[in-house]
Amino acid sequence: MALSGMRGLSVFISEIRNCQNKEQERLRVDKELGNIRTRFKNEKGLTPYDKKKYVWKMLYIFMLGYDVDFGHMEAVSLISAPKYPEKQVGYLVTSCLLNENHDFLRLAINTVRNDIIGRNETFQCLALTMVGNIGGREFAESLAPDVQKLLVSSSCRPLVRKKAALCLLRLFRKNPDVVNVDGWSDRMTQLLDEKNLGVLTSSMSLFVALVSNNHEAYWSCLPKCVKVLERLARNQDIPQEYTYYGIPSPWLQVKTMRALQYFPTVEDPNTRRALFEVLQRILMGTDVVKNVNKNNASHAVLFEALALVMHLDAEKEMMSQCVALLGKFIAVREPNIRYLGLENMTRMLMVTDVQDIIKRHQAQIITSLKDPDISIRRRALDLLYGMCDVSNAKDIVEELLQYLGTADFTMREELALKAAILAEKFAPDLSWYVDVILQLIDKAGDFVSDDIWFRVVQFVTNNEDLQPYAALKAREYLDKPAIHETMVKVSAYLLGEYSHLLARRPGCSPKDIFVIIHEKLPTVSTPTISILLSTYAKILMHSQPPDPELQNQIWAIFSKYETCIDTEIQQRAVEYFALSRKGAALMDILAEMPKFPERESSLIKKAEDTEADTAELSAIKSRTQQQASNALVVTDQREPPQLCMVKIPSVDHNSVSVDQELTQANGISHEVDHPQPDILGDLLSPLAIEAPPPVSEDDALALAPVVEQDNLVKPIGDIAERFHALCLKDSGVLYEDPYVQIGIKADWRGHQGRLVIFLGNKTTSSLTSVQAVVLPPSHLKLELSSVPEVIPPRAQVQCPVEVVNLGPSRDVAVLDFSYMFGTSLVESKLRLPAVINKFFQPIPVSTEEFFPQWRSLAGPPLKLQEVVRGVRAMSLGEMSHLFSSLRLIVCPGLDPNPSNLVATTTFYSESTRAMLCLVRIETDPADRTQLRMTVASQDPTLTFELKEYIKEHLISIPTAPSMPQQPQPIASSDPGALLAGLL
Repeated sequence: MALSGMRGLSVFISEIRNCQNKEQERLRVDKELGNIRTRFKNEKGLTPYDKKKYVWKMLYIFMLGYDVDFGHMEAVSLISAPKYPEKQVGYLVTSCLLNENHDFLRLAINTVRNDIIGRNETFQCLALTMVGNIGGREFAESLAPDVQKLLVSSSCRPLVRKKAALCLLRLFRKNPDVVNVDGWSDRMTQLLDEKNLGVLTSSMSLFVALVSNNHEAYWSCLPKCVKVLERLARNQDIPQEYTYYGIPSPWLQVKTMRALQYFPTVEDPNTRRALFEVLQRILMGTDVVKNVNKNNASHAVLFEALALVMHLDAEKEMMSQCVALLGKFIAVREPNIRYLGLENMTRMLMVTDVQDIIKRHQAQIITSLKDPDISIRRRALDLLYGMCDVSNAKDIVEELLQYLGTADFTMREELALKAAILAEKFAPDLSWYVDVILQLIDKAGDFVSDDIWFRVVQFVTNNEDLQPYAALKAREYLDKPAIHETMVKVSAYLLGEYSHLLARRPGCSPKDIFVIIHEKLPTVSTPTISILLSTYAKILMHSQPPDPELQNQIWAIFSKYETCIDTEIQQRAVEYFALSRKGAALMDILAEMPKFPERESSLIKKAEDTEADTAELSAIKSRTQQQASNALVVTDQREPPQLCMVKIPSVDHNSVSVDQELTQANGISHEVDHPQPDILGDLLSPLAIEAPPPVSEDDALALAPVVEQDNLVKPIGDIAERFHALCLKDSGVLYEDPYVQIGIKADWRGHQGRLVIFLGNKTTSSLTSVQAVVLPPSHLKLELSSVPEVIPPRAQVQCPVEVVNLGPSRDVAVLDFSYMFGTSLVESKLRLPAVINKFFQPIPVSTEEFFPQWRSLAGPPLKLQEVVRGVRAMSLGEMSHLFSSLRLIVCPGLDPNPSNLVATTTFYSESTRAMLCLVRIETDPADRTQLRMTVASQDPTLTFELKEYIKEHLISIPTAPSMPQQPQPIASSDPGALLAGLL
């Protein structure tokens, strides 16, 4: 930007730079915008120099991050100026301030076309640059023929032709019909013969877009691309300015090889031989050096060459050379190179006859599984999963099991699933498969889905020789003092069916089996109790004629659960109690389960459906983004959403969110795990897979930001931060500007509260036309006392607000506040901190009170669980402090894991009684940015709203202010025994 002769602009920039704080800068910018707006209104007295100066100022203010919502017409009008300085600023500012859909751009199409077809090359470059940045469909229809003429013209300088190629690329992306396929094949052939590397590079970008759309029309260009690669590989006629750290135009090499990958094959033998010679030269000439920039360029060329080699299905010798080169890369210290090496080696697995060569690097790949970088660990896991077969399955699965104990929190579920699939696909014998699955459940029970133990039950049921071994292993695991609840399920099922096969072994009599299983009953959840009751009935059946003592013990359990609140448990207890009285007939009624019909493995199907970002999927995704990308596009600037009054969120499990953009904008996003079909049918029907309710369209707006009006008076400080601070405390400043300060003081008791709003006049003049209206959501009843229309100078008035909570919701009330200062009307819409946690009352809960409540809330929608990512890193002490600020009390001693937290509170509303809320947080000490949260209550809406509210504070809300420490609950005497399987 040339500032010579524009003293006003230079002075304005100097004043902005000398501002001591953001508020001074904002005031200076507002003053200047007001001056520019006034001058533009009197356009008749405005000289071209003044218009240019003010438009430059608008651009500078826009670059500082302020909204410039006027003056666009003045900027567009400068495009038609006859002199270069005015035309330059017109094109530049229009490109920055407007987007392709702006109505004012239509007014400039004719002027832009005249500059393109004119003889002034400077004007041509300005016009092509603007169209290449913000040209839309209308520009494509009007200007494409003229841009094509410039591109193929032999009389134009290379500078103009470069810009014409990139401009045509933009127009082609907006409207592919502007390029006639029949006529452009020959033209592209001529352009690929271009000697000027600048024009050739721009033309190659256009060519990549054309062949990605339709490669059939451009077969004649394929030999030209190979000649371009030959020229670059031999460094023939490459100017010094196109050599980057000794590498001839690496960008052109990458684009050329990428274009070749859109052709299915290279049929001409001479062309194919020449291409492979170039690729061989690239493979042989690339090595890791100390210079980072040279490394980046050379490896960009190398990995694109590897992709081309795989695409062309080269000879085995070259493929072996590629694998050897990648094996060298995965052993270097530079993490980026290791990542690319692992990623490309995973792609190599899709090529035939190279898997045995990749196996030579198995030890180094396993070492990468322990890399500090999680992205490298993921790529190593994908590679090990892909290269596994019968010959190395044992080694790889054992390594995965060993790594499982120390693996990252986010990888464990994927790791467990892949280990289970590999064990199933490549098991040398079924006993080894059973050992692997039981070890998986033992080491990572929280991350082993029900599908995995369902599958092992299928194998054991269908293979009689395996049944004694599986029952014996299940009996051994039950001897451990603390095992996961999933292990209790699978062990109970196997011993219920096949414990009679172990009857002659010591410690395996029906009574011994019953005693060791019954020890786990107090610690398990409701669905597992159903399985245990079935196991007791099976044990009684296998002990015919029955042992009277054992029979009485089991009958006592059935009698106890005949009055259980859970209908599934109650029905089983009643039916088993009645059946067990039939004596020998029980043998026929409760006989062993028949063999399952052969079916496709649900694990393999699940892995195919949920495969997370493998190397090939990443390549396809990046390639698709590259084709559809628009590096020169200025996106449409949308207004942020206004706050809407919303209903209490629905917990309808059939509803889905259709407004994804608003959902993300308001910070409410969910990953909903849809339940898989139950493999074991009705036998395990009460088992529910927990998943949060989908977010409905109404829910997405629950905490939508309130957008301020376009006032000349700007607030002091961040309004959102003030609101979030008041969510965690009961008094403070809600809003402040140069003239007014609004404070809040609140008192909350049960489902009622009283807010006092303090309106303070900071000036020496009266504030007139003062109005305050509270807009309540559907779940709050609000009554605001009268607000005086005039606030005297330096005075403060109090406006009490009575609040009654009708039900659980995260929707917020809005204070619509306005006043007159002089002749200016100032309006603000402010969220009031009458949020859900204000109606909490933290009450300590003992062990005897906690566990019955937790068991009774068995699954969705009363108990919801979610893995929360992107959490603000904080210690357990800081998280406990945050929970105290949210009016939840942390209960130490309830969870035996020192990395977890259990918190409780009581929620009050007018429509319901006081309801106990239970929260469990499972953290990963190795990664504090993620955790698993489980929330339970007796109301599904309350459970969902509380889970989302806590998640918002864990992810994006500022750290909690200091709060008095809550009284600590009484710790349990033996929490480990009570929580071993329950949580």
